[in-house]
Amino acid sequence: MSRGGQSLELLPSSRAHASSRSLTCALPSRLTYLTGAATRKSCASPRRPPGPDRTGPDWNASALRMSSEKQQACIELSSWTEEGMENGSEAPLLPPVRNPLLYDYVLVCKNIEDKKSETLKKQTAFIDALKSKDFKVMKIVDENKVFYGIRAPKQIFEKYRYLLKVSDACNWSCEQQGEVLLSTRWESRSQLHAHTHTHAAGSPSAPLSLCSRIRIVHFILDHTSIKVDSEEENLEHLMKKNVFETKFCVHEKKKQKELTKSWARWTACFQGQPINEVRSYFGEKIALYFLWLGWYTFLLIPAAILGIIVFLYGLAFFSTSPLINEVCDAKTFMCPLCDHKCKVWHLSDTCTYAKVNILFDNEGTVAFAMFMAVWATVFLEFWKRHRAQYVCQWKVYDWSEDEEELILEIMNDPECEPKEYRHSYLKSTLVLVLVTFMLVLIIGLTHALVVFRVVTTVVLSEADWPFLSEKASIVAMMLGAIVHYCTITIMTRVNYSLLLCSAEETRSYAATERSFTVKMFTFQFFTLFSSLIYVAFFLGRINGHPGHYVRIAGKWRLEECHPSGCLTDLFIQMAIIMVLKQTLNNIFEFAGPWLNRYVMRKRTKKLQRKCGRCYKKECKDTEEGSEMCENCKLQNWLRNYHLTDVNAFSLFEEFLEMVIQFSFTTIFVAAFPLAPFLALVNNIFEIRLDAIKMVSLERRQVPKKTNNIGVWTSVLEAVGVLAVIANGLVIGISSDFIPRLVYQYRYGPCTNGTATNISCMTGYIKNTLSTVRMNDTFESDQMTTHDGVTVTHCSYKDYRDDEDYSLTSQFWLILAVRFAFVILFEHVVVVCKFVVAWFVPDCPIQVKNYRLADKLKRLKEELSSFQDRGASWQKSTEV
Repeated sequence: MSRGGQSLELLPSSRAHASSRSLTCALPSRLTYLTGAATRKSCASPRRPPGPDRTGPDWNASALRMSSEKQQACIELSSWTEEGMENGSEAPLLPPVRNPLLYDYVLVCKNIEDKKSETLKKQTAFIDALKSKDFKVMKIVDENKVFYGIRAPKQIFEKYRYLLKVSDACNWSCEQQGEVLLSTRWESRSQLHAHTHTHAAGSPSAPLSLCSRIRIVHFILDHTSIKVDSEEENLEHLMKKNVFETKFCVHEKKKQKELTKSWARWTACFQGQPINEVRSYFGEKIALYFLWLGWYTFLLIPAAILGIIVFLYGLAFFSTSPLINEVCDAKTFMCPLCDHKCKVWHLSDTCTYAKVNILFDNEGTVAFAMFMAVWATVFLEFWKRHRAQYVCQWKVYDWSEDEEELILEIMNDPECEPKEYRHSYLKSTLVLVLVTFMLVLIIGLTHALVVFRVVTTVVLSEADWPFLSEKASIVAMMLGAIVHYCTITIMTRVNYSLLLCSAEETRSYAATERSFTVKMFTFQFFTLFSSLIYVAFFLGRINGHPGHYVRIAGKWRLEECHPSGCLTDLFIQMAIIMVLKQTLNNIFEFAGPWLNRYVMRKRTKKLQRKCGRCYKKECKDTEEGSEMCENCKLQNWLRNYHLTDVNAFSLFEEFLEMVIQFSFTTIFVAAFPLAPFLALVNNIFEIRLDAIKMVSLERRQVPKKTNNIGVWTSVLEAVGVLAVIANGLVIGISSDFIPRLVYQYRYGPCTNGTATNISCMTGYIKNTLSTVRMNDTFESDQMTTHDGVTVTHCSYKDYRDDEDYSLTSQFWLILAVRFAFVILFEHVVVVCKFVVAWFVPDCPIQVKNYRLADKLKRLKEELSSFQDRGASWQKSTEV
């Protein structure tokens, strides 16, 4: 076949459909059949497949069964084949089986003409290793690329089903019992009973799902190896050495269109998700990710509404707050913010800053922080119930990932030895030391950010532009947040956790994934929150006081808090990081794959010459039971090849992004009540963005089977505990809630109960300031304001005596109340979390009753089968 003057070589397997062989005679290209047996070249006329007449009642019943399977969770394209026929005999040696017409996997490599090339020898050896396992291989040469279509034999999947039946945890899984109905409602017992009998295990109407086929073939491909110089090399090693360029499983065009119409489009942002259809196409692991993301987004609605109410509460007292009026009308002179060039300044200059602070540092944030800490527990407990309903419906409630991997190992190599559990204290100590070193390095980056902010503040304060010199602290803080975001982005790309996991030598992929997840999240958490922890708990508290400032390298003064409070600094830091992280990440996450597909479509030329079948409906729509011609296969493979590549960590990155957002939404929410609202808006679009990306812009991810979201559940529970601690510390230490409370009931005008027509918070700002003689600590140039007024005393935020600068009794009282509040807050919230966790069971009663009835029914069926076998054996012995 020619395409624009280029040659195309088609090499189908020896067991291809008969209609494909008839097409071979019409094509002017060379065809060679590759199998484990001898090579043959022929163009025999197509014979009618064995079995019943396709026009008779048996064939009509089969067609009806196929039509009903369109409602199954995974559709498998299948038809009668010539397997079991020998030497042209019409009598089948084996009963006709239903083989899928789609290829399970595709390998891509460079087309090498040199027959003596080592790379070509390794390619051939690997393909031969697959054929030795009875895999069917179709080879298509397109210009400088070679595509190998891989199709596994039916015997492999029969072994898989049998091993599932005799296993402990995987017994009676969906593959063993057949697919389940695609209904999110609980069927009645009669419907379930009828459905179980209709799709019983081993019945011809319950083929193994295409998702399961891809998963099994993927495992065998990854664990097939060849010997090279007495060393074993698997597919991963061969890809690293460029023997093979890539591998991928192929998208199903029809299912793609269905998912795009119902789910993977921007106009469906406010519609529900077809989770069962997602599961049938991408497997349980991706389906559970979208199920979790949808549930998380749904429960963000009450949190977002309450956060907006708290924000509006602060906005309602925006103009009438005595604290704001005191700052805006103050005649107080504040001490210089830097050495040498900085001068004294008016407290009233920060009127706008004080107004912003009161929006987030008010009484409403305390109640909101308690609500969000309990909300995190409610979310997790109801998520467990929500998950239980679906995994029970999917027949994977008792499924075990480790046992599944063990079954796949036996299928790949019946003589395999078990991978024993190992533990080395030396390696564990080494990994612990390396993890500690990485955490110290991350904390060192935080120190570098602190130095950057301090130096930037000094440089901007000495600038000639009045705006920069007056707003040096705020500008430096915003620049620090941007630099922090850049640091987060860079550290996210550094995949050092995988190196640590390789040193541990875990037994299975599931264990490796768990270890990798915990380490990667820990590193990302410290990278993201280390700077926020400094702003929340250390900024303005370790900087000293006039005459005894704490300096970096004995030169630069540490930053100070604003007289209105430090919570605004934390709010600005969180707002910048959250907005940049969500907005830019989503833009790059979508734009990258979209531009890649757009460019590839422009570069790729369509086949100029097509065979006659390419214009038929079955080639265009790939209907069930129709075999695509080689020309269409090549087009389909090229279309998938040009999509953005995916790997085993593609879904992990999506989970990591959302769990980090969950951490942002809960841990420091007291400083940023609008965080749930921003997360809600982002997630509404994030669901569709991920859906469009997986369905249309990326290669098909390997379907993975699971019954939960893995170690992420434990991570979310840990984040919920940290949220209680962090919010208690933010309210008790970072905010001015406790100092205001102490002033109102101990030092304010309402203390003795005689004050009337006056706010109880009058004089609070002045009470939080201490004064110092300027000629003792500052230069003479700094004592003059920009208006030319000479000042002898200046104020700074602290509770110190004006004579000897020692801490006052009010400071120690406030400190004691702060710690008492933190302890009380955390204990109350933790008790509420435990009550909620106890009150909401992880598994709904409906699920428990259904599983109980299902187990009883299965035991009765096993007993009936046992009795039937006993009766048959007794009859045979009597005869």
